[in-house]
Amino acid sequence: MIHHAQLACPAGSEAVSIAFYGDLLGLAVVPKPAALAGRGGCWFRGHGIELHLGVEAPFTPARKAHPGLLWPDLPALAARLSAAGHQVTWSDELPGYRRFHTFDPHGNRLEFLQPVVAF
Repeated sequence: MIHHAQLACPAGSEAVSIAFYGDLLGLAVVPKPAALAGRGGCWFRGHGIELHLGVEAPFTPARKAHPGLLWPDLPALAARLSAAGHQVTWSDELPGYRRFHTFDPHGNRLEFLQPVVAF
């Protein structure tokens, strides 16, 4: 099992990160331990995943590397992201899954997946 995935973010971007990961995606903000809080960034949890955004200087977004996040209601998430101005690119290249890619406000690539259930 994996405890969390970490993505990089630029210094001072916590509010933007919380607006995207917390407000738009609906993940809960997780308080960082006191020993780590001074480093900046923020942590999120929900839908069985935990993401940590850590400050990296100089910052370069992950344009190819990405977490693949299982999501319970992919169409609803895609609609929310699109309505908020985030590009959603659907792909049918992975058998057994509906999936799309998007980018967070820092330019990090994200993949969201939902298993296809055959009846």
